[in-house]
Amino acid sequence: MKRLKYLLLTSGLIVCCGLVALVPSTSVSADALSDACDGAPNSALCIEMKKKGQFEANIKIIVNTLLYVLGAVSVLVIIVAGIMYTTSVGDPALITKAKNILLYAVVGLVVAISAYAIVNFVISRFP
Repeated sequence: MKRLKYLLLTSGLIVCCGLVALVPSTSVSADALSDACDGAPNSALCIEMKKKGQFEANIKIIVNTLLYVLGAVSVLVIIVAGIMYTTSVGDPALITKAKNILLYAVVGLVVAISAYAIVNFVISRFP
């Protein structure tokens, strides 16, 4: 069972890093910077604003990708806990173990959904 956990964790991290590398970086639109960069588009302020917008977009992409992976892993753990529960054959120790795994997986899924909402709210409200 430990080997399966390590295998799932390692493969999840590899997939996550691959997804982050494949996501194209987004930049700030011209409309958002038009007011600040009308007179001097090559000014230091305009250049810094462009960098800040790209940084925020990249952070949002990375956090959202990690949270998607966390949600997928939580769903997989819920499935594994369900299989453990159905194959416990009435053994109280295995039933308790499966229930605890299910509980922690559901809590992890709720935390992932909450974190997704909080991150997107904060990034959209504070430019």
